[in-house]
Amino acid sequence: MGSLRRSSGSSRRRSSVPIIEPESAARLLSEHDDFRVLRRLRPRTISTPRALEPVEKLTVIVDTETTGLDHAHDEIIEIGMVAFVHDRQGSVIEVTGVFSALQEPSRPISPEITRLTCITDAMVEGRAIDIDAVEQFIEAADLVVAHNAGFDRPFCERLARGFAPKPWACSVKEVGWSAFGFEGSKLGYLVGQCGWFHHGHRAVDDCHALLEVLAAALPSDQGSALSHLLTRTEATRVRIWAEGAPYDLKDQLKRRGYKWDGGSDGRPRSWWVEVEEGAYEAEIAFLEQEIYMRRVRPRAQRITACERYKAV
Repeated sequence: MGSLRRSSGSSRRRSSVPIIEPESAARLLSEHDDFRVLRRLRPRTISTPRALEPVEKLTVIVDTETTGLDHAHDEIIEIGMVAFVHDRQGSVIEVTGVFSALQEPSRPISPEITRLTCITDAMVEGRAIDIDAVEQFIEAADLVVAHNAGFDRPFCERLARGFAPKPWACSVKEVGWSAFGFEGSKLGYLVGQCGWFHHGHRAVDDCHALLEVLAAALPSDQGSALSHLLTRTEATRVRIWAEGAPYDLKDQLKRRGYKWDGGSDGRPRSWWVEVEEGAYEAEIAFLEQEIYMRRVRPRAQRITACERYKAV
């Protein structure tokens, strides 16, 4: 009987503890300097597609999972896309479509790719991406965004012809994440620093996550990352190849932002840089005065969003 009375008393004490709703607890913890609260990132509700207003644009976020890194030989095993409407200032209005599909490749998926993507041979067996559906999904898009467009664009263009003429933007390279106080540009870092967590590495989940990161307000009333991305996308840039630059000046070129290209895919085997169109003459002056020590007119190519991130 004594043990029963103790159990009863313990039960009464437990029942007297106030029940705190999760959101109230989260707000309480977030106000304390010793805690940081992450909320589950939940996809937005899909609205019915409609005719856009003159001030509105349609953008599609795309992400692919592949059998490897080489777009010439490896294959897409999953594609995810989220279509959304926004205004010219980069404010997201609504999501109008979501697309997700798996595809069986011509050879088994390697254990390393399964580890990275969680996609197994059993998941893709007998699956095929409906190319007509992909074409229809992107047909009205004013812009395609990927979080590493230099990787995704060549794979997407091999998959469906409709990707080729579209303007593309890269949310890694065309947003100054570090200047806005972010610790890195990997999607997981960005999601976490915005106060969310999500199930990464599946294509459509990463698309939903990237949308929210782009839509989130930046510190100090700097707008959204999407507004900065749209501004960068509209700018014409110039790609300059420093062919034949002296080897002993490579560190100077690297400090300037030049990258080495080994001559793959028909590109020149040289150091190269991409600058805003208005900075072209200043870059030529740098090359003449600091690298070649003479007047030069190196190979150059004007790049708009329609050409940027294409495979050569």
